[in-house]
Amino acid sequence: MKTVYLGTSEFAATVLRTLAAGPHRPALVVTPPDRPRGRGRRPGAPPTAIAAAELGIEVERSADVNEEATRGRIDAARPDVIVVCAFGQIVREPLLSAGEILNVHPSLLPRWRGAAPIERAIMAGDEATGVCIIRLTAGLDSGPVALRREIPIGPGDDYGSLAATLAAAGGELLGAALDHRAAGPLDYEEQAGEGVTYAEKIERDERRINPTASAESAGRTIRALTPHIGAFAELGDGARLGLRDPIVLVAGPPPGRFESAAGELLLGCGSGALRIGSVQPAGGRWMDAADYLRGHGPPPPVAPPPR
Repeated sequence: MKTVYLGTSEFAATVLRTLAAGPHRPALVVTPPDRPRGRGRRPGAPPTAIAAAELGIEVERSADVNEEATRGRIDAARPDVIVVCAFGQIVREPLLSAGEILNVHPSLLPRWRGAAPIERAIMAGDEATGVCIIRLTAGLDSGPVALRREIPIGPGDDYGSLAATLAAAGGELLGAALDHRAAGPLDYEEQAGEGVTYAEKIERDERRINPTASAESAGRTIRALTPHIGAFAELGDGARLGLRDPIVLVAGPPPGRFESAAGELLLGCGSGALRIGSVQPAGGRWMDAADYLRGHGPPPPVAPPPR
């Protein structure tokens, strides 16, 4: 199958590499222009653009895939199928109806439609998630499903580990869908009308750990935002402390208090406590929590959540 690939993120780049290694290598990759990245806010290329360049695939950089010039580039590639994966742009008419468009979505639809399905699955404490290959429609991730694969969420999974597993599965599932499509039409199943949930974009305030929440909930939030977005504790002295690698404990310090116990950093929560494996002091780099304690001692208490 001749394909055109629309993608942006690291997840999309992983799926692209798998696709390019098989018989359905894209003739064209469409991805956004450079944007500010990192602490220095210097312009950087999207991961998918970097992957396409490494693979020697032609790239179209476009801030709006629906604009006439970009549609012209896609038409010129004469794709049998267009693939969309973690693209971040809405595909509208007339491109939407120009041909068959497959979307790689990392959830078990209809659960977690929307922008942050991996993060929301972890935050909600879901035992499993997965990948679906759907036909793109005008609705938000509401198109019929061609193939799906369930993936368990392990107790230690964070966004980084789970996204890598899902991206690998997504690349394999996409290849299988295109193999089926090369042999004939895909069989689609409409999504169930029940069980629909929406994975809203992660808001800035959600990154702040609430010390009155349970250790289970706070730990899931930290894991869901590691390593790409980042969760933090806002300390009583106004500084912020990034938090990673939490382990839930039955008991510990009072809620919002940090404590050093046998060289380990503990944070008390509304119920239970967290053992924090790694921290990032304000303006500093990530470090092992034990190293932080040797140089700083326990941090000040966490500031009360805003009313």
